[in-house]
Amino acid sequence: MILPTRNASRRRPLRAHAPSPAGGVGDLCSPPRHFTVFGHARTGAQTSRTGAHEAGSGGHGGAGTARALGQRAFTLIELLLVLVILGILAAIVVPKFSGRTEQARETAARSQLATFGTALDAFEVDNGYYPKGRDGLQDLVVQPRDAKNWRGPYLKSDVPLDPWGNAYIYECPGRYNPSGYDLMSMGPDGREGGDDDIGNWLRTDQRRR
Repeated sequence: MILPTRNASRRRPLRAHAPSPAGGVGDLCSPPRHFTVFGHARTGAQTSRTGAHEAGSGGHGGAGTARALGQRAFTLIELLLVLVILGILAAIVVPKFSGRTEQARETAARSQLATFGTALDAFEVDNGYYPKGRDGLQDLVVQPRDAKNWRGPYLKSDVPLDPWGNAYIYECPGRYNPSGYDLMSMGPDGREGGDDDIGNWLRTDQRRR
């Protein structure tokens, strides 16, 4: 008769594994299949929430676009108002500045006539006479043939134009200064004989009439 040993008495019978929900044999080391299904469901929920957030953002973005358009239109109105104000200021200020500009040109022309007068006097002292003809101002820069004691040039540069871009008119002997010379600028209108002529025979407050 064989007696059971102590180790044999501790053995437990093997239990059969219950079939898994998928129909196979259950594996304790592998995760249940229902966790994977839950993961897909959770991903779908997140996708739904993301879509809802984007929809809400789209609505908010539409409101922001409308607000931006309103601000842009308001900025255009402000720009138009600024342009109108600048136009009014220009209509008021420009005539005053143009009058000052014309006055400054007249002052510059008289100053240039005085400079010519100084140079012509120096020429007369050296040579005993004033340059002859209507081109006499060039004799202040280039020595004429009959000027033996010419010590020029008597001007620092070439003969300039008047502030309106016209040539100064020189005549010796002069019609208004028979013993000397006539020197003038034709003024703003650029025509000799106008009321705006500036000549060395006219005082500062005097114009030909």
